[in-house]
Amino acid sequence: MAGNREFFNRKLHSLLGVIPVGLFLVQHFVINHFATRGASAFNQAAHFMENLPFRYLLEIFLIFIPLLYHAIYGLYIAFQAKNNTARYGFFRNWMFRIQRWTGVFLVIWITWHVWETRVAAAFGAEVNFDMMANIFSNPFMIVFYIVGVIAATFHFANGLWSFAVSWGITVTPRSQKIATYVTMAIFFALTFVGIRAILAFINPDLANI
Repeated sequence: MAGNREFFNRKLHSLLGVIPVGLFLVQHFVINHFATRGASAFNQAAHFMENLPFRYLLEIFLIFIPLLYHAIYGLYIAFQAKNNTARYGFFRNWMFRIQRWTGVFLVIWITWHVWETRVAAAFGAEVNFDMMANIFSNPFMIVFYIVGVIAATFHFANGLWSFAVSWGITVTPRSQKIATYVTMAIFFALTFVGIRAILAFINPDLANI
């Protein structure tokens, strides 16, 4: 019985990491990337998201609850994990390790990001270009957010690889190798988008280098 429960929890954890949490990550990066077109473009995109119908219900049931479950159960997995070099080999074992490390870091990073933005907005602050530019006026926050973006994109991309394996989508060594290349491409593409957005908040000219 306990084994069945753990099997279900791991499957649900894997699924929620892709849908809806992973999809939200991509959407969030796309909205942030509007900063490369200037403050007005970003503010317009951000305000569009804020004015969606049933916004709070969508945030609670499609973002926060799935994210909380994924984070809490992910921490359990991270601290229970045993690295298996015999099964996964050198490369996959390191991907396994980094997946756990980034997961722990992301719990801290996302909590801070939500505190600085969504919680601040609940107390009357406006989430706009100026808010983000003010955050990035601190050099430490620039580094912190860049590391957070890289951790998030790696965790999502590598999680996609694990999701495909655990859900029986990639069962052969060849399909898993192809999935490795595809997920690495996703990692580099999303990292480029995320960091370019950060640079746009610091100085719009930097995003065009």
